[in-house]
Amino acid sequence: MSKAKESFQIIQKMVSTANASWAIIADNLSKAGWSWGCVAIVDREGRTIFVADAHRDDGKRFVVRSDEKPAVFLELERITHELAVSVLLGDDKN
Repeated sequence: MSKAKESFQIIQKMVSTANASWAIIADNLSKAGWSWGCVAIVDREGRTIFVADAHRDDGKRFVVRSDEKPAVFLELERITHELAVSVLLGDDKN
């Protein structure tokens, strides 16, 4: 197998894994009671920016933006996990 073809296959696998990751995180957010949405916008310079939002009925809301779709979901996962831990530990002030 040529180096170029091998490299292409590795990149394809990485992209596939990243796409699966954001979908799993989104599913987990829904299961945990979060409503979420994600949009892709193009700025003046032609760059694609992803914006994701997660919110609950208790007023908690998080909005994250990044130039990569998996990155916005990883950040939402981190934030909501930190919130859950703080609630469990009684550190949530809101």
